[in-house]
Amino acid sequence: MGAEDVIEDRADHDLGGGLFAADCRARLAFEVIANRWDSVVVYVLGECGPMRPRSLLDRIGGLSPKVLNESLRRLEYNGLVERRRYAEAPPRVDYTLTEAGTALLDPIRALGAWAAVHGDAVLASQELHGDKVS
Repeated sequence: MGAEDVIEDRADHDLGGGLFAADCRARLAFEVIANRWDSVVVYVLGECGPMRPRSLLDRIGGLSPKVLNESLRRLEYNGLVERRRYAEAPPRVDYTLTEAGTALLDPIRALGAWAAVHGDAVLASQELHGDKVS
């Protein structure tokens, strides 16, 4: 089932308020995936399974341990990842997707497919317009 099928299946569900109004659930979804690293972490956990923070850093690259920690806390707060602590010495922690986190993989993959098709056009437009957006 792709993202379009999910949208059609949910079309008759009340999202609250007007579409994308302040109390619309769709806005909640955008807030959850809006952070650059949160979606990447969800994607990597979905592709690789449970991982320790160090392994996530190595797999993702380009982010600091502090930023990863913030992302993992935000994802845990939103119910998308679960933190598992093991009673070992030294202490060990890993992260895994929850059911809600796993359900985000199809929309994230759809965004990736969109980027593969339209990414060059977006980058060309950004280059053309330079620093005009603040």
